[in-house]
Amino acid sequence: MPLYRRVPKFGFKNINRKDYHGINIEVIQKLADEKKITTFTPEVFVENGLASKKDLIKILGMGELSATVEVSAHAFSKTASEAIESKGGKATKI
Repeated sequence: MPLYRRVPKFGFKNINRKDYHGINIEVIQKLADEKKITTFTPEVFVENGLASKKDLIKILGMGELSATVEVSAHAFSKTASEAIESKGGKATKI
């Protein structure tokens, strides 16, 4: 059997890929209701156990937002940024 058939094949791994840790708007609303937080930064997400220290955070648009909040994250989905800004909040990309 030829060498190229004897050696196992491995897939491609992109070294430039960025893995984001997703946090939905409904989680932000829950924290705003329970803990009265209005400014969300990556440090706030780490303190509340939603992400680890080195995670890149992306805010996703699942759920509804009724509070006016300021959110700083590494990335936002289109629906999440629209939902935050429609309630008078501020979505800041780090």
